[in-house]
Amino acid sequence: MVESSSTGGGQPNVGVLMWVAARSLETRAYDALVAAGATDVTPAQARLMAQVDPGGSRVVTLAARARTTKQSAAALVDQLEQAGYVERVADPADGRAKLVRLTPRAHAVGEHADAEVARALAEWEEHVGAARMRELEETMAMLREITDPWA
Repeated sequence: MVESSSTGGGQPNVGVLMWVAARSLETRAYDALVAAGATDVTPAQARLMAQVDPGGSRVVTLAARARTTKQSAAALVDQLEQAGYVERVADPADGRAKLVRLTPRAHAVGEHADAEVARALAEWEEHVGAARMRELEETMAMLREITDPWA
């Protein structure tokens, strides 16, 4: 759970503020996905789809990124595969392994989610100004260097 304590003056701490912003983007992206016709995708499935690399990802990698068990990730992949959003293909690096790849159907609805995230970021920039938004992007990129094990 994200720490909810305040730092003087009753303001939430930076962790809470970052979580709120990220949650807002995730919600808007998911709502756009559903509006684009992906009414059969749950938020958990959408989160997993968002973690699939362009060339495909192994289930074990998706499980680690989603912070869930391999069995739970595999079940989500099974559901997404049945709905036509992902496919399993042979891993060219290891013929015994499978990669999960997004299908054209997933890419089509994903474009709507990406467009909504872009709209949200444009709104943020309008609210805080271009310079602050650039600083935020630079700061987040720097933090990614030490926080994202898949970067």
